[in-house]
Amino acid sequence: MQIKGQVALVTGANRGIGRAFVEGLMAAGATTVYATARNPERLTDLVERYPGKVVALKLDITNAADIAAAAERCRDVSLLVNNAGINQQAGLIRAGDLAHARAEIETNYLGPLAMCRAFAPILKANGGGAIVNMLSVLARVNLPMYGSLSASKAAALSMTQGVRAELAAQGTLVVGVLPGACDTEMEPNFPPPKLPPADAAGAALDAVERGIEDIYPGDMATGMSQGLAADPKAVEKDLAKYLPQ
Repeated sequence: MQIKGQVALVTGANRGIGRAFVEGLMAAGATTVYATARNPERLTDLVERYPGKVVALKLDITNAADIAAAAERCRDVSLLVNNAGINQQAGLIRAGDLAHARAEIETNYLGPLAMCRAFAPILKANGGGAIVNMLSVLARVNLPMYGSLSASKAAALSMTQGVRAELAAQGTLVVGVLPGACDTEMEPNFPPPKLPPADAAGAALDAVERGIEDIYPGDMATGMSQGLAADPKAVEKDLAKYLPQ
């Protein structure tokens, strides 16, 4: 699938990797990008920079009415980028209650699943297309300081695999993107080096064009993936040192 000429929808496009996706899609020749956010006013500069090509839409992926409205409005989408997510930077036991875990499951797992369900028939009608799910290498192993985030991303990885299987017959490519720490507002306390958002988005779009189903952008993710292949228990024990505060 070539990006040039495609119509894309990007969730969480107002900052970080989502914003980099919009810019990368424009650079690659996408015809239209529906840039979505809970507050579309934060997308004004992108609309002004790419007049007639970037369309700002209100979309909270935890809101069923917002998703239905987006699916009704964006019938021409051929590439869905599920980027929106949250990191509450919370542990599993030390957290005061389950509020953080519930919020992360709602946004990082159930939200993207709802988007996949809403747009699967649209992608089918438009020739199959592709879905990009922004995950994390922490979907493969738990980092206790981000314990509930890791669990939500693990759920999203399993969902990605299941959606991939269900949509294979309609010709929809489903790409799982599993980077390490990225230089975004979601990870302000994680020490450098961190992957630039443009590198994560660029790797994801390259995977779409090359038909690659799972990618690990950046040295951190690549190294952890190799470690998990060689000795997963050693990686788990190494990350166990990083406990929540």
